[in-house]
Amino acid sequence: MRPRKVILCVDDNEQALSVRKFLLETRGYRVLTALSAQEALEIFHHGGIDLVLSDLLMPQMDGNELVRRMKEITPDVPMIIVSGTVKAFDRANRADAFLPKGACTPLEMLERIRIMIARKRGPKKVLRPYHELPEHQPHAAIA
Repeated sequence: MRPRKVILCVDDNEQALSVRKFLLETRGYRVLTALSAQEALEIFHHGGIDLVLSDLLMPQMDGNELVRRMKEITPDVPMIIVSGTVKAFDRANRADAFLPKGACTPLEMLERIRIMIARKRGPKKVLRPYHELPEHQPHAAIA
């Protein structure tokens, strides 16, 4: 059985956070939550995060600054910022993706998350039959 992918969800709105957590857990993800950017950074420092999904507008530190700091720690972890204000898109320039709340369905969000986690993992390895491996090829005679 494959280990479940871990998503760190960050939002200062507890209700929005629990809805997102439920949505992701019912799709097989393991979800860690943080109600502040500072709490999210502490969780992120422990490692093991496959994707970060953060709100943009939060007190003390916005999602863009949070993403900037996390990218300094582990640049290859995909990060998505969600925001209720589409005008905030200009401020959400550090993340790998921006999803406007309300204009993006839960299925679209799930699909974006799936794609970004797959991209981080890299293409699936194609297993070649044993006889096709280079060390099992007959060597050409040297002339």
